[in-house]
Amino acid sequence: MTAPAPGPVIDARGLVKCYGRRTAVDGLELRVAAGEVFGFLGPNGAGKSTTVRMLLGLTRPSGGDGEVLGRALGDPEARRRVGYLPENVHFPGWFTGMGFLRYHGALYGLPASEVRARAGEALERLGLAGRGDDPLRGYSHGMLQRLGLAQALLARPRLIFLDEPTSALDPRGRRDVRLLLDELRAQGTTVFLNSHLLSEVERTCDRVAIVADGHVRYLGPTRPDTGAERLLDLRLEDAPPDAERLLVGVARLVRRAGVRWRLELEGADAAPEVARRLVAAGARLHELTPVRRDLEDLFLELTGAPAAEPEPAEPLPDAGEAQLLEPGVPS
Repeated sequence: MTAPAPGPVIDARGLVKCYGRRTAVDGLELRVAAGEVFGFLGPNGAGKSTTVRMLLGLTRPSGGDGEVLGRALGDPEARRRVGYLPENVHFPGWFTGMGFLRYHGALYGLPASEVRARAGEALERLGLAGRGDDPLRGYSHGMLQRLGLAQALLARPRLIFLDEPTSALDPRGRRDVRLLLDELRAQGTTVFLNSHLLSEVERTCDRVAIVADGHVRYLGPTRPDTGAERLLDLRLEDAPPDAERLLVGVARLVRRAGVRWRLELEGADAAPEVARRLVAAGARLHELTPVRRDLEDLFLELTGAPAAEPEPAEPLPDAGEAQLLEPGVPS
């Protein structure tokens, strides 16, 4: 992956959002550089959706401030240069695919001839060539998600927010999205990707933020192994009841599922000592495999929650706040 260009496209400083007595986002700090694909992760209720709405200018912060594309949050000029694909797409069924894109192109103020050309290119790029004249009521959920991606790209924005862009896609569709993200990175477009699919995030993103309880708990590369953590996977039978105590000083139990154990070693040369102690205590050791600490390990460590859960609905925006009636529509 190419190194992101210098200069923040997103700069959030101490963002806070409260809904009554509940604090959804609490002092969130975040900087995203130009040209990088940035993953935004967290369990349900972590404040991800609220943060995205503040960055898009759909919800006013209760505290803190920030800029998107060098302008204050919610600035109309910045929003004209931002694309957005929400997680749950609800497009009017009477639109055709081409009509839907032309409608959004007009909202962006693009000339009609340019919209037609761009819309045709976008439909072909997202695998919808030949379906542009079909009503959306006949589109599958995966096709609607592809159309939403086409809409987010239509104005050739400098920054794109994608919320679960591959959730309804088959493996071929997910591969196509990965290739698209590579193209956008090469073009210098910044992508802010919210996803529960950690394997996809590891394959596509340059950096990630992991959010829990409204705070950023981790901000860094998608492969967080620093060399200090040393993990060991075991397949172990007949382990004595005091096996954990036997490993004190050489390893710590991270998790256990039946005969499968994961240990964190105290030192680089601790694996042979782990095997010696367990076998001496009567355990049958079938497998011993060194592993790297991956994004899922870090996610579970920081949040204590599985990643692949549906995101619950966030509270409605406060009365009078800016709202987006259709994804990608500039104010």
